[in-house]
Amino acid sequence: MIFNKTLYRLLFVLLFSGLAINGSGQLKVGDIFSGWHDGVMDIHHINAGKGECAFYILPDGTTMLVDAGATGRPKPRVTDPRPDGSRTPGEWITRYILHFMDEADKNKLDYILLTHFHDDHMGTFSENLKKSPSGDYILSGITEVGDKIPFGKIVDRGWPEYDFPAPLKAEYIHNYIGFVKHKISNDDVTAEQFIVGSKDQFKLNYAPGKYPGFEIRNIAANGHVWTGFGNNSRNHFPLMEDLQSSQYPDENKTSIAFRLSYGKFDYFNGGDITSGPQGTWEDIETPVGLVTGPVDVCLANHHAYYDAMGEQFLQAVRPRVFIIQSWSPSHPSPGVLARMMSGRTYPGPRDVFQTNVMEEIHTVIGTNIDNMKSRQGHIVIRVEPGGESYMIYILDDSQENYKITGVHGPYQCN
Repeated sequence: MIFNKTLYRLLFVLLFSGLAINGSGQLKVGDIFSGWHDGVMDIHHINAGKGECAFYILPDGTTMLVDAGATGRPKPRVTDPRPDGSRTPGEWITRYILHFMDEADKNKLDYILLTHFHDDHMGTFSENLKKSPSGDYILSGITEVGDKIPFGKIVDRGWPEYDFPAPLKAEYIHNYIGFVKHKISNDDVTAEQFIVGSKDQFKLNYAPGKYPGFEIRNIAANGHVWTGFGNNSRNHFPLMEDLQSSQYPDENKTSIAFRLSYGKFDYFNGGDITSGPQGTWEDIETPVGLVTGPVDVCLANHHAYYDAMGEQFLQAVRPRVFIIQSWSPSHPSPGVLARMMSGRTYPGPRDVFQTNVMEEIHTVIGTNIDNMKSRQGHIVIRVEPGGESYMIYILDDSQENYKITGVHGPYQCN
């Protein structure tokens, strides 16, 4: 009998769907994570140990990558590479994505979104790194993943000028710009600047009519924040000509933020936006949180560092689940984690999951770290068809077996 890969996948999907309907197909600890099919949405928070990265398989099979970090900072200021140091972070991320794209019978990334221009979200630069075989740029983070996996559209906060709040001069940013221009010229890629307020920049590409409850709303970028009405936005920052260059907003404050909704399920990703003195333009978190509103899952802003996850923001979004993507002994800040976990900040239960917890921060924080639901591994959100409930799965990041090490849920969407 000739093996038919397409038929095999179809039979697997039908079998898995039937088991899920009967309530007997629940994945458990020790299983290999699998089973995406139409109607399910998976959000993989990939841990390569060197930055932030999330891979989305949306309900109709549309695929999206948000960030692919590869910081070049040395030990002891960083976590160990995962699974190990035999490959670059970009290579590990690429292999992870290709595995799950293949399982879902997809062969390209529909979207790449870069939240902002820092190496732990986009990749570093070094002359010692490999050069692309097809273009004049170094392979690191986003450029490495995008060089090895075909993609259709790339969106960032700067295209095409890359001059806010001033011309961007870092070597790794210019390397990225060279990568984008090469892909536009040679691979039929589209590049766009993130449109604040839009709900149409990231659409379902294959069966949008089947999922009318799906939306990605662009909340903020470059200090512009959605007003909550139509596609309108307002500028939260002062005019740059009214500031001295030393007063310009830093890269974190210019980060892209968005809210993904599927049925009742809501998820927030704000890159590295930060708080600041209350009532000032330097606090970008609070207006972003207020217009975003309550969500089920919140990816912690700026890795839950000391200058993020302010009280007003938390009270506005009040998530049931927090996910912290971390790579440093300062992630999370003790006071920030205490605020996130405190019932005094907002009422109700909440669970915290983190991709890496270094022993140094565990020693300092203690109990609140012990109370996390998970402290190591890839973190996958699986939203059930229709967006009524979701599960959290922790996958082994010490090897490429995609084995489940933790199962949490079901969580009911609000």
